[in-house]
Amino acid sequence: MLSVLKIENIAIIESAEIEFSKGFNVLSGETGAGKSIILDSINAVLGFRTSRELIRTGANEARVTALFSCIDKKVEGKLSELSLPLSPDGTLLISRTISPDKNVCKVNNALTNVSALREIGAELISIHGQQDNRELLNSETHIGYIDVIGGLQKYVTEYRQAYEKLIEIKSQIKRLSGDKEEKARRIDILSYQIDEIEKAEINPGEWDKLKDRRNELLNFEKIQGSLSSAYSALNGGDSFTGAVEMLSGAFRELSSVSSFSEDLDKLASKLGDLYYEATDISDSIRDAVSDDGFSQAELENIENRLDLLYKLSKKYGATEEEILLFAEKAQKELNEISFSDEKLEELKEEYSSLLEKTKNFALKLSEERKKTSIDFSNKVCNELQYLDMPNVEFLVDFKEVSLYENGIDEAEFLISANVGEIPKPITKIASGGELSRIMLALKTVMANKDNIETMIFDEIDSGVSGRAALKVANKLKQVSNGKQVLCVTHLSQLMSYADAHYLIQKAVRDGKTYTGVTVLDSEGRKREIARIISGGEVTQAQLENAEEMLKTGGVL
Repeated sequence: MLSVLKIENIAIIESAEIEFSKGFNVLSGETGAGKSIILDSINAVLGFRTSRELIRTGANEARVTALFSCIDKKVEGKLSELSLPLSPDGTLLISRTISPDKNVCKVNNALTNVSALREIGAELISIHGQQDNRELLNSETHIGYIDVIGGLQKYVTEYRQAYEKLIEIKSQIKRLSGDKEEKARRIDILSYQIDEIEKAEINPGEWDKLKDRRNELLNFEKIQGSLSSAYSALNGGDSFTGAVEMLSGAFRELSSVSSFSEDLDKLASKLGDLYYEATDISDSIRDAVSDDGFSQAELENIENRLDLLYKLSKKYGATEEEILLFAEKAQKELNEISFSDEKLEELKEEYSSLLEKTKNFALKLSEERKKTSIDFSNKVCNELQYLDMPNVEFLVDFKEVSLYENGIDEAEFLISANVGEIPKPITKIASGGELSRIMLALKTVMANKDNIETMIFDEIDSGVSGRAALKVANKLKQVSNGKQVLCVTHLSQLMSYADAHYLIQKAVRDGKTYTGVTVLDSEGRKREIARIISGGEVTQAQLENAEEMLKTGGVL
């Protein structure tokens, strides 16, 4: 679960550290106080895309740190998969620093990247807000709920692998079934490209060697002059003694007295090494000086070869390896086209066989979905009836369609909230309050299908009031028995059932806006609930009403 969230320089929050409790947590505050910034901060540390505009004015960077306790085996497995360290005490520390030019992400103090945070975050927290309600209005998302609730991932994966292969083969068949003129043109182009590369007889590494040799030839006179001078300095001439002979003499002198002390012996040995090394260098320089010398023909050949390699690189790839890889791919495509008739027949047979197999996978998936939908609909109905929709009917309407990425099914949720009304698509008849309750019902039914410890609801109570709000509060309390629940709310009913209540407040000091987060005690909770009830000045009667609500919620 999420134990601690530390926010630094995010929007109007300069610094805030929130210690969340187990069970049901609510966050409240006036509009604009900064509740959304808390959620933005959580999204940031979970690896979601974030804007550098979040950095507080005047700050160089922003940072969010989250500490999770009692992480499960699934999260540990994800960390191992990403080669990230585990903490011996079963905790997980994630941080993300946002600056204008980069993001720095850490997991248990080990550097990682944003995509890794996103993968880990998917196992830690699920966030449900108004966006989920909007997605619920898109019937294309409905089939995903059935697959999750039914644990049908095995069937979905099995089908999609076959379907993707089927599409790939279909694409190859289409390519090979092109008109003969187009195939002939393609054969000519490929044959020319392959022939041009093969005639060049390219060798990896050749380009660099040729450029080095050209550089030597272009600077031949300077190089030979320097080599000759170096050789003379080492070997001497008519009027002076060279370094090699001088080292030899020095070595003989020291060697004659080396037996008198260990230090002299070491010096003689070192001097001997210098003499032998200087002799080797002299021999190497002599061989280089006596080289065949400058060749204009060789330079012209190298220039021609480099020009050819340059032209090929512009057509087929920047390096010798890329040019050769181009030729390899071109040869493969040429073989396919040249033997397209035989290949086409093979592909058609493979397609026919795979099509039958894919249809069987789709039928099996469809069968499992329909079985799942019956239990799913009953459970959602039960939840909705509890959430003050007593006459509700909820069902999943399936339509069979041609094979596509989701199989042969299109699914749509139908609902009737009133007696005598036939179920109709949610997208056409559900009100804002009904959508919120339907989403809560779906999330409640699905809650036991994952191991995610923390669920965040952002204004799940939108459009809900009165007795329905009380039912929503009770349901969130029930869900929190097995999971940690964080809820941003404006409803006093939800506040009165929470295990912990956090107040987000905004203040202006020295011309700057600051947001703070306070954990409310029982008196603070009474006053905040009374404020919500009154919408303004708090009276004694409202405080008493708030106290009664907290007693009803089991807090007092």
